[in-house]
Amino acid sequence: MTLPLDEACYADQAAVEEVTLQENVRLARDTFRLRFEAPKIARRILPGQFLMVRLPTASDPLLARPLALYDTVLDSRRQAVGIDVVYLVVGKLTAALARLEPGARLTVWGPLGNGFSPAATEHLLMVAGGIGQTPFLALARWYLHRRRYGEAAAAPPRASRVTLCYGARTADYLAGVADFADLGVDVRISTDDGSAGHHGLVTELVEPLLEESPAARVVCCGPERMMEAVAGRCAHHAVKCEVSLETPMACGLGICFSCVTRVRDASGGWDYRRTCVEGPVFDAARIVW
Repeated sequence: MTLPLDEACYADQAAVEEVTLQENVRLARDTFRLRFEAPKIARRILPGQFLMVRLPTASDPLLARPLALYDTVLDSRRQAVGIDVVYLVVGKLTAALARLEPGARLTVWGPLGNGFSPAATEHLLMVAGGIGQTPFLALARWYLHRRRYGEAAAAPPRASRVTLCYGARTADYLAGVADFADLGVDVRISTDDGSAGHHGLVTELVEPLLEESPAARVVCCGPERMMEAVAGRCAHHAVKCEVSLETPMACGLGICFSCVTRVRDASGGWDYRRTCVEGPVFDAARIVW
């Protein structure tokens, strides 16, 4: 297996912190935002990277859960000292997280993964399905020059326009919409049942935007079938597309190989790549769906 060239993605660069939960706020149906101080991680993490979260005293569930950076939290000097992550209750660990009160202890390690590439664009088009909007708040803030991320001194990427196409089963599951709107992001909603926004699939919102902005850059996160459909539409319009995969992970460190996905190589064949190390962000054109 070929290792990533960027050593910043290696798991041995991650920090492990025992943190105290500051907030556990309900954003939507079965959807919550956790906030905790983790200065070592917060000052280094980039949009698109993630961290692993574990209950330190629990043996069931034993494994941690990967959660994408939602945003960093700044102190009075505007230094990143904390982390926000958003999760959907879908299993034992997330159900346990939903019951936690401020003051509870968590074990977290990160930053992990490669994050989104910082390529400037005229129009950044973010496409999210389900809980897939969570990596995009920090990305939008980064591209709109509202906040710096990571320790690099280089100027952040820029976009003149940022759009979020966000699809959910029903309006009850739409989480964090106001956070994006407050940044000036053009938010376009779809729901499967028509209870908010467009009645239909989020992919139906994407096609007219690709026709309108042929030089757009697309980033996508959500259910695999949705990402595959968006990748196909982008390929048809010759638009660059990156996908952030939601592959289940066990360790987050590249050891267990439980999160592999099929990625095309330069020879035209494919090989398995670890989502936690070589990803979670990949060029959509390289994924073997």
